Amino acid sequence: MLVIHVHVHVKPEFIEAFKEATLANARESIQEAGIARFEIIQQADDASRFLLAEAYRTDEAPARHKETAHYLAWRDRVAHMMAEPRSSVKYSNLFPADRDW
Repeated sequence: MLVIHVHVHVKPEFIEAFKEATLANARESIQEAGIARFEIIQQADDASRFLLAEAYRTDEAPARHKETAHYLAWRDRVAHMMAEPRSSVKYSNLFPADRDW
């Protein structure tokens, strides 16, 4: 299981539009065979900061996700909403290792 945390800082005037676009992307993303989990988390003390927590079943699944129409539409729709470029960190899932998310 490959877990990716995507850190996003959104311009304050675009918070609601970002949430709407990101929820639409997430609803489509969780239907992909290679995605086990897709969470959108908003920071409690700074509403302009988000974490997208994505869990993939294989190492190849993130690349396939980035080729989907819904991801490409999301990427283009939110690009101007970013206060700074988004960043990501990749993790290997250690526990529960055998859980089928």
